[in-house]
Amino acid sequence: MQHYITRYVHIDGKAIYVDGALLYGGETAGAEFLTEAYKGIGLDYPKFYKMDPLSRLAILATEALLQGRRLTQEYKPEDVAVIISCAHSSLDTDLRYQQSMATAPSPSLFIYTLPNVMIGEVCIRQGIKGENTCFVSDSFDPGFQADYVNGLLTGNRAEVCISGRADYLRGEMNAFFMLVEKNPASLGEYNSQTTKQLYERQWKN
Repeated sequence: MQHYITRYVHIDGKAIYVDGALLYGGETAGAEFLTEAYKGIGLDYPKFYKMDPLSRLAILATEALLQGRRLTQEYKPEDVAVIISCAHSSLDTDLRYQQSMATAPSPSLFIYTLPNVMIGEVCIRQGIKGENTCFVSDSFDPGFQADYVNGLLTGNRAEVCISGRADYLRGEMNAFFMLVEKNPASLGEYNSQTTKQLYERQWKN
């Protein structure tokens, strides 16, 4: 059974692109860019300011990916999956938490010392209750991720999936999210080749 990419988004720390077109261009970098972009795309979610940078990045990518749509109004919440990978896990927050231990350990940092927390934040924001997984790998593996997501959809363990990659460390970031559905009105079939082409395209903007 074939599945399809119906929208994709990437964030490179300077701008947000949706389906290759510029959605928002920033004037700052690092964590400041995330806050600037939050305001720039008109997001109203006060909890955003309490999150770690990796979760903020994932929230921004999801908001851009789903603009104009609410998946849990189109699908059952338990039929929406989120499968994301990253390279540095929660290392950015881990380092800041370690620094805080020299004086007073910060509970607000400690809760973000697992990479899957970013997926939890996305699920809370969107009301998603389906399968969610975070993989840690040095580089993006589109073949592995496509096989995993296609397995979920073919096995009817999900009807739609937010799939991709988000990584943040010391102000350097990248996010590449795709919406994968069974709808053939799409940007292309969801497989390792199409994913690789879209992912590599982000560096050419």
